[in-house]
Amino acid sequence: MLPDDSKPFRVVCDASDFAIGCALMQFDDEGRERVVSYQSRQMKPAERNYPVHDKELLAMRYALIKFRVYLLGEQTFAVYTDHASLRTAMKSPHLSQRMARWLSFFAEYNFVVHYKPGKNNILADALSRRPDYDPRTVLGRQVIDDEDEDDDHCAVCIASGINLTNVSPEMDLRDEIVAAYADDAVYAGIVAYLRAPSDETLGALSRNTRNQIDRYHLDGDLLCYNIGKFDAPRVVVPNDDDLRARIIHEFHDSPMGAHLGHEKTFAAVSRDFFWRHTYKWVRKWVRTCETCQRVKPSKSSQAPLRPLPIATEAGRSVSMDFIFGLPPDAEGRTGVLVFVDRFTKMVHLIPTLHRLHLPSSWPARVDCL
Repeated sequence: MLPDDSKPFRVVCDASDFAIGCALMQFDDEGRERVVSYQSRQMKPAERNYPVHDKELLAMRYALIKFRVYLLGEQTFAVYTDHASLRTAMKSPHLSQRMARWLSFFAEYNFVVHYKPGKNNILADALSRRPDYDPRTVLGRQVIDDEDEDDDHCAVCIASGINLTNVSPEMDLRDEIVAAYADDAVYAGIVAYLRAPSDETLGALSRNTRNQIDRYHLDGDLLCYNIGKFDAPRVVVPNDDDLRARIIHEFHDSPMGAHLGHEKTFAAVSRDFFWRHTYKWVRKWVRTCETCQRVKPSKSSQAPLRPLPIATEAGRSVSMDFIFGLPPDAEGRTGVLVFVDRFTKMVHLIPTLHRLHLPSSWPARVDCL
């Protein structure tokens, strides 16, 4: 239903081990609870390590951010959660550092937290448990080639929930990834150790790599990476810019990618692939995407182009610029400082050195004018 500002809002939120979800609710004229908006997202790897209390608080914070335009104001609204301790969290003398940082954000809103048992908090619970958000299960893709000669590169993707250990990239991409391991000093050493574990191959690795070696394993020829039991194995992409660009292109620029933002694109890429600084790669790719820059509205306001005001008398408005790289004169000066009166169009030329600090040009301008 459409939001009605004359009626109070209700927010339901919940958090699972891997995602958060929330919904904005209102009662209609017949007294039935209706949904105004749904929101949910997958937790980032660091957020999955939060304690349960902070995960539930993260879901509440996420809801207030998403529904800010409806909730911010003097009208009191209710927030329903299945974590009873959040009712007194704002007044607790024992605050974690994370909650202390969030406290000023919550202070902007006028709301009351109510406890809603998990068995009754069905909507928010379902939003926080979407199967495609679960890192232990991803959407596998079974590719069926089209026999039409004119559409050799077309395929139909059938989605089925299967474990990532059974998912492999297309064979040409797989072969390129495997071949590129040999050119990456770090991953080549890891592959050599996993194929033939010994003190010699282990000693060839750096100390940081040795401390994380239990996170790697081989799936055939592919090197896979996972942090723990709740983190699904992901294919390790070596230090090859072309390979990484190709992967991000498929997840962002292809018709299936749909030019989503950097957060959603990163979530999609990181479900299947791993390399260091993936988030920075994806963010830079999305920010420099030509299609996104043309189609999507800009978040930052830009000053419009305006013509300079028309000069009304001599000496009131002067344009200036530098010209460098000219043949040196008798004193070794290779630049020219140019002044143009915008009213009379009179030009004044002053020879300058190649390296000239701006403040030192003002005496020359005064003497000239």
